[in-house]
Amino acid sequence: MEIESVQTQVARFAQVYQALGKDNLASLETIYHPDIVFIDPAHRIEGLSAFLAYFASLYQNVTSCQFDIHHTTARDNDAFVTWTMTFSHPRVQQGRPRQVHGCSHLTFTDGRISRHRDYFDMGEMIYEALPLMGRLLTYIKARLGQ
Repeated sequence: MEIESVQTQVARFAQVYQALGKDNLASLETIYHPDIVFIDPAHRIEGLSAFLAYFASLYQNVTSCQFDIHHTTARDNDAFVTWTMTFSHPRVQQGRPRQVHGCSHLTFTDGRISRHRDYFDMGEMIYEALPLMGRLLTYIKARLGQ
């Protein structure tokens, strides 16, 4: 079996994530390696079954979640993808949509993603939406900008 170019693999990643929803999480299996290592600011997950269970849990709790892919770049077996995730969660900011801007570093092995590390601001994602903490973080950001 011929392995696709990294650019083609990244394009498939973007396609899968832009169409991702509660009803098609199995599409993740088509792009991830069985030994995937996934890291984000709050988790480190190893193995495809644990990764799929993590996503099932995430999507079970959100009202909506949409990824917009802005830019991709690839070289050798690595790629970087910038994105905006817009999500709604019933217990975060009364269910109103929130946007989180981030970047993913992807490493490919045998034509699939074997390492996926997300970089984003947890404050932007959750903490700023909490009433007391959100006001505190807004105040701190304003003070740092002076």
